[in-house]
Amino acid sequence: MTDENQMDQGFAVPQQAKEKPKSGVTNPREAAEDLRSAAGASADEDLGRAEGVWHDARHRVRSFQDDGEQYVRENPTKAVFAALGAGFLLGFTFRR
Repeated sequence: MTDENQMDQGFAVPQQAKEKPKSGVTNPREAAEDLRSAAGASADEDLGRAEGVWHDARHRVRSFQDDGEQYVRENPTKAVFAALGAGFLLGFTFRR
């Protein structure tokens, strides 16, 4: 499988893994260790990005929840009627 095919299928080949075969490594254990360390570095980088995305998503959800609670406190009548209307529409829809 070529590098282009790997990228098309969603596989990301670390740069170190591409360079080591070119450097003439003859010991398979050294090559495997180099590939393992490159994969570990890539995994750590991906984990850091995933944690950042998770933190951002949690922050947005909490902000949305706080905004909703503030709106209900400032407009309780509108909130109650909106909830009744939504409940009526859902009840009517699922009744059939």
